[in-house]
Amino acid sequence: MNEGDTEAAVQRLLAEAPAVAEQAVECRLDPAGLVLRGQVESAQRREAILALVRGHFPDLPIRAEIEVLECEPPEAPEVVS
Repeated sequence: MNEGDTEAAVQRLLAEAPAVAEQAVECRLDPAGLVLRGQVESAQRREAILALVRGHFPDLPIRAEIEVLECEPPEAPEVVS
């Protein structure tokens, strides 16, 4: 599998896997392996993404540059008129 094919396969896996369905994480291959970059809403989601990719590409070194966004719940409901 060439570089473009691998990147496309990872993107398709992230988008189509029901447990993840992630389109905001980008991937690219560099000389050290696969780099995953993006932002997600929780550490659990980040770990689910990494587990999914590692499970399907066990021989590919993966560097995760996926940030977890710190989201605070609203103090009060927003009133919409």
